[in-house]
Formats: sequence, C-alpha cells, structure tokens
Amino acid sequence: MLLFFVKTEIWANDRHEIIINPTVSERELSVNSLRSIFSMRLKTWSDGTKIRVFVLPDDDPLHQSVAKEKLNVFPYQLRSTWDRLVFSGTGQAPIKVNSAEEMLAKVANTPGAIGYLWRAKINEHVHVLQIK
Repeated sequence: MLLFFVKTEIWANDRHEIIINPTVSERELSVNSLRSIFSMRLKTWSDGTKIRVFVLPDDDPLHQSVAKEKLNVFPYQLRSTWDRLVFSGTGQAPIKVNSAEEMLAKVANTPGAIGYLWRAKINEHVHVLQIK
C-alpha cells in the first residue's frame, strides 16, 4: 500500500502546467487560445499587454509533453509554424530558455509572460493557468 502511495505522488509531481507571470489578468484559457499563443498568432492578452512566450528546446521532454498533451500538436508542427513566421518575416519565434530554472525566472520576471513547468518546480512567483 505504501508503494502505491509513493508511486502516485511521484506521478502527480511529474505533471506539467502552463505558467504565467502574476501580472497577467487571465486565469483560464481554452485550448484553442493556448494553441494560438504558442503558435505566435495571438500576440496580446485581453488587457492589451504583449504576450511573451517562453519555451524549452525542441528535444526537451517537457516541451514535447506540453506540445502533445496541452496543445494537441506535435513539437515539429510548432517548429514548422515558428520557422515559417521567422523566414517569411511576418513574425517571431518564442524565446528559448535552456532549463526549467531559467523558465521559472523568465516567466516570473517578465510582464505578460507565459511558459510551462513540471508541477514540482512551480513556486509562488508564477501562477498556473487553467486550461478548459
């Protein structure tokens, strides 16, 4: 019975969440809106604040998990969308960070920021965005 409890707790901490800077007024978004943000089509929050998107490298397990499970797209589809924006000159790619610690610091300290983290890494300096 104890083994089951430990296994359940470890699995719960392996979950990932979408995080936002505390200055962001939204607390809940649809999957479509979230996908629009991460594909760099939605550029401002409802109050007009510029959205600053932070992502981990394409081969990072957390990035792959978020793309598939939260955004319902494959990581290569996100990369293709970002590359098209950059190469056509019509937009920018998200800001890449190299670690969960850097993700937390950037989202916590950048107004309008959005990113993602493993639940166990989240602290009081960011808010969790609910996806409906």
